[in-house]
Amino acid sequence: MKLILLNKPYNVMCQFSDHPSRPTLADYIKIPNIYPAGRLDADSEGLILLTDNGQLQHSISHPDHKQAKTYLVQVEGIPTTDQLKTLSAPLNLGDFTTQACVAKHILEPDWLWPRNPPIRHREDIPTSWLCIILSEGKNRQVRRMTAAVGLPTLRLIRTSIGNFSLASHPLLPGESMAVSM
Repeated sequence: MKLILLNKPYNVMCQFSDHPSRPTLADYIKIPNIYPAGRLDADSEGLILLTDNGQLQHSISHPDHKQAKTYLVQVEGIPTTDQLKTLSAPLNLGDFTTQACVAKHILEPDWLWPRNPPIRHREDIPTSWLCIILSEGKNRQVRRMTAAVGLPTLRLIRTSIGNFSLASHPLLPGESMAVSM
């Protein structure tokens, strides 16, 4: 059984099949019969787990297993205490209500790699960083949550899934490593 950690770069599709205009996981992982356990949007970066074991893939990605996922989020604006409370509580996004989560204002991590292309910079609008820890992961959930409280997401980086993290396994974008289970 194989388990691979990959730091998925920005603009990479979370699939192995060809895409007409973007790179895919196949451009970074050359191991046959391995599949992602969960997904990240092309415009998100960070930790992806890949495995050749269907049972392990299910236990990592299925919502019933509630693997905590940590995201670093650069947002437009400076969060207020009320915005952080609203993010942390169950939040109605229209088609579903999120579960309670952890949402806190943090300093920009000093270990963070630059994004290519860089985030747009506007002199009159400050940006800040949040750490959001979810036990669910619906499509574009973090982006929708921050937008709902008036803090549009500019950059989204998943740093951990369950016990696996980029903090304990430092990888630059595009780098991967096998881990033992």
